[in-house]
Amino acid sequence: MDSNYSSIPKNSYVELQLQNDSPNPKDSSISHVKIPLDEEGFLGSKDNGDDDFETDIDNYPLIVGGSNNGSGISGAVFNLTTSIIGAGIMALPATMKVLGVVPSFVLIILMGILSEISVELLVRFTVLCKATTYGEVVQCALGRPARILSEICIIVNNGGVLVVYLIIMGDVMSGSPHHVGVFDQWLGVGAWDQRKLVILIVMVIFLAPLCALEKIDSLSLTSAASVALAVVFVVVACVIASIKLVEGRIETPRMTPDFSSKKGILDLLVVIPIMTNAYICHFNVQPIYNELEGRSPQKMNQVGRITTVLCVVVYASTAISGYLLFGKGTESDVLTNFDEDLGIRFSSALNYIVRVGYILHLILVFPVIHFSLRQTVDGLVFGGSPPLSESRKRSLALTLVLLVLIYFGSTMIPSIWTAFKFTGATTAVSLGFIFPSLIALRLRHQGDGLSPSEWFLSWLMLIMAVIVSIVGVIGNIYSIKSKIQ
Repeated sequence: MDSNYSSIPKNSYVELQLQNDSPNPKDSSISHVKIPLDEEGFLGSKDNGDDDFETDIDNYPLIVGGSNNGSGISGAVFNLTTSIIGAGIMALPATMKVLGVVPSFVLIILMGILSEISVELLVRFTVLCKATTYGEVVQCALGRPARILSEICIIVNNGGVLVVYLIIMGDVMSGSPHHVGVFDQWLGVGAWDQRKLVILIVMVIFLAPLCALEKIDSLSLTSAASVALAVVFVVVACVIASIKLVEGRIETPRMTPDFSSKKGILDLLVVIPIMTNAYICHFNVQPIYNELEGRSPQKMNQVGRITTVLCVVVYASTAISGYLLFGKGTESDVLTNFDEDLGIRFSSALNYIVRVGYILHLILVFPVIHFSLRQTVDGLVFGGSPPLSESRKRSLALTLVLLVLIYFGSTMIPSIWTAFKFTGATTAVSLGFIFPSLIALRLRHQGDGLSPSEWFLSWLMLIMAVIVSIVGVIGNIYSIKSKIQ
């Protein structure tokens, strides 16, 4: 049979919903129509004898098998929060040690607000351009070369983050030259001392099944668990700090930065990018928005604002409690401070809770960051192909290749963490502030346009991001030189 229609299962129905701009007044009272199928499952090829059926089907969009329920606000909030709260949370107490309590607290709030503004601008112009990915909205505003550059930034940033996650997992579980691993403390010397083996087992058993999921909404429950684990860390740190504060064993914290020494100024150059990159989640904004139930810019803005408030509370609590707890001895990664005796009852048990909970947290964050990495690689390498959601084989193949590369990056390449300090100071700040600002400024006359305050904030974020990138690179260079000397 020659037909332009596609065959669908016999037991299905076809629902035609009225478009809002239908020019036919007669159809305005019809909300939807179900058209019966013939025995072979073809649309409109069987005469059902209903002479009253005179609806023009060209005025209706086609929905097969009913509508697809997307993610609710809570699921979207958990996924966006998980995109933000990763390994960087452990650097905040050391950042507060360098900046002082007052500037750190102000910066945590200020950067949260600026990041939320950039997310809302990104969402607005994503909808205006009818884009489905970060790269598409960049191309709409800045052209194809800028899109390629933005996608390379996502790949470098997300790939680097995932490599660092695996390094941290291996160090915490199997130990490092400076710290004893959890397995060593539990079980003594054994096969679990082999970092490569332990990381491989974690990747095969836990990470691969989660990374193979096709929709980011499928990760909403694991994202909720990862947020809960971050909250557990905050609660434990706050309880311990409160106990020591009551007992009078907390040293007086520094309120402002130390400008009296060259080292103090150098530390400032290193930690400032940590604050600016603390809320970077922009690479996952479009995937989360695409799967949001009843999606609209207003609803996504609500998701972003709830996420920002939640992250500000977690970040401020972590920074203050961690700094009060360890004072001048706060390490650049506060997790390493939990190797030692905390000076209270059940110290060993609390150390285990923090360290194991942190590893579980990273395991659950990993697939959320991987999702946009896979989507971006697919768009860059297989541009013009059908969406990744329509090709299960391509999705699984990309997942496998990326996981293998990330594994080798974390176990085979020496000093890779040093390289990612530089990329983190450039790619992350580009994704969070430079590209959103440029998009807003370039498309400021389209749609509702930019208000004077939004125009000012866009320029402010752009200038701040460029300065932070330069400062971060210079700070990392001096840091490396000082360690060599």
